[in-house]
Order: sequence, then structure tokens, then C-alpha cells
Amino acid sequence: MSVTDSDPKRRLNLYKNRPITIFSNSQTHLEPSRLTPLGGSRKWHFGNKKFQLHRRTKVHIGINMTKSEDQFTFIDLFAGIGGFHLAFHNVGARCVFTSEWDEFAQRTYRANFEKIEPELFSSGNFVGDITQVDKSTIPDFDILCAGFPCQPFSQAGHKLGFDDARGTLFFDIAEIIRVKNPKAFFLENVRHLYKHDGGRTFAVIQRILSEELGYKIDQQIVKATDHGLPQHRPRLFIIGFCDHDIEFEFPLKRELMYTMSDVWEGKVNRTVGFTLRVGGKASPISDRRNWDGYWVDGAVRRLTPREGKRMQGFPDDFEFPVPMSEAMKQLGNSVAVTAVQDYAEKILEALRKKYA
Repeated sequence: MSVTDSDPKRRLNLYKNRPITIFSNSQTHLEPSRLTPLGGSRKWHFGNKKFQLHRRTKVHIGINMTKSEDQFTFIDLFAGIGGFHLAFHNVGARCVFTSEWDEFAQRTYRANFEKIEPELFSSGNFVGDITQVDKSTIPDFDILCAGFPCQPFSQAGHKLGFDDARGTLFFDIAEIIRVKNPKAFFLENVRHLYKHDGGRTFAVIQRILSEELGYKIDQQIVKATDHGLPQHRPRLFIIGFCDHDIEFEFPLKRELMYTMSDVWEGKVNRTVGFTLRVGGKASPISDRRNWDGYWVDGAVRRLTPREGKRMQGFPDDFEFPVPMSEAMKQLGNSVAVTAVQDYAEKILEALRKKYA
């Protein structure tokens, strides 16, 4: 999708009130208000962060490739295709360890992040099954990120603690936190986790994180529409800090950066689209189960990875070296990048105030 030069302000909502890093021949920090598009046929391109300024100069916005001693680090568990990685990288953090067991997701992750964090892959810290990893061998890090599966806990004992969590993937998260004692964590799950197994699943998680591991936690149901993207996609965010004195503020909501007509580059009768899912594709357009079919310029069209990337906040040049069916599955499983990025920025802001 491209938008005309006359409407740049709306398209820069993602970067509103924050500095933008621009890379050309040298690195310069500019405020969004100082970015002025040229006229004529030049266009702003949604997602791929490539803009044309001053004739043919190509610049990249929002991705900082440099390292510094005070740069916060994170690990990416149950990483999928790297929505957490992209979000935290965009706000200046560096990934030092990734775990993802699915072979196809690994391919997509590597294709997009090896050029950004080559040391992550050359050091052997891009691994598969986290349950097979000795937690003490994970590099030190500041923030644990994980979009973990929602699983019922053991009914044995009803202790609402570590013993109940054994055998679930959340136990591996808790064990890493216990062993590595990071400054913060950011967990993501489906909204249903609140009520899963009669509320018992979340009660176990909450008790382990706060009482057994000693973290101050906050949680919130977050919609992607509240962070610029045209799908609701409600998800539970759980954020914790080791230091209880850290002051953390939830990010403010913001307007949509673009509509479904922008996503499709055609006239669509929905401003906000259906939440991306996994499976159940190609239902009749009038069926209540339909989520991938849209009327576009008077014809029925089905979502492809191009539209899926835009709905999830991935750049247009994000690569999928996998079959289309796998790409759509990966997008359906992903986090909404800009929602995570808004919270990531607030986490780093809180950490800098404490540790800078």
C-alpha cells in the first residue's frame, strides 16, 4: 500500500511524540515534524520504513542497528516469527536469546532477523525446544518476553504454585525467571486466559510470579485497535518488575494509523477488519465464521500475507520464505507488533528511570 504525500502526518502516527532514527550515509536523530516528503510522484510507503528524501536518498526509520553499553537486552521465548523481537528492537533493545520450536517459524525468523542481530545466530543462542535448554546457560538479560501457550495446570495438590505448573510451558518461563532474575518480563496470551479452567490457570500464574518469584505485576486486556492497527485482537498482557519501586505507566491509546481500505488499497466497507486467526479459512463471505474474506471494490477477496502483515503491524518487506499456508498460520499466531511496541517503550522508559 502507498499513500500520497499529502497525508504523511496520519501515516506517522506510529512515531508520534518519539524520536526517529534515520540511517543514510550517517546516523541522524530527527523529530517526526521535521520529516517533509517531496512532491511529484514520490510516495510514503506503509510498513517497509523506506522513505525518499532529497532526491534518491533512501532512509530507514525506527530501527537502530547500533549498540551501546546502556542498551537493555531481552530474550524472545515461544518467539514465532519475531513480533516481540521487532517491537523491542524498534525501541532500542537488543535480543540475546531466542527459542522457537516450529521449523517453518524458525525459517521466517532467521530470514528477517539474522541481518539485524547476526550475533544471536552465530553464538548458538537461536534454539528450538525451550524445555530441553539448561536454563543456567541462557545469557544474562534484562527483559524476558514470551507469548506462551494457554495450558491447564495439574489438579494434584491444588497448591496454586510451582508444583501445579510442572509439565506446562509456563513452568519453563517461571524457571528461567527464577534462575536468571531479570529486571522485567512481558508475557502475552489470549484474553481467555483470565477465565481458563475456571480462573484457576491465571490464579496459578499470578501467584507464582508475584508471591513465589517476588515480582510486582500489572496486567491489562489490550486491543490492537487501541494501538493503531485495524483489527481488535484482544490479548492479555502481563508485565512484571523485580524492583517494586519501579513506576510503570500503561501507554496511552491512539487512533488507527490506517483502515482496511488502506490495507487492501481499495474500497472496503469495514474500517476495522476481522481478527486474524489460525485455520477456518475460506468460509462463505456472509458466514459469521468468516475472517479472511472481504468485499474489496465490489469483489470478494481473501487475505494474503501482504494484508496480514499490515494488519499485524509488520513492515511490507518482512519476508516469508515458507509456503503461503504457513505464512498465514504464522501471522495468525503472531502478536500485534505496534501494541507490543507501545508497551515495550513504556517498559524501557521505566527501566531507564531506575537504572540509568
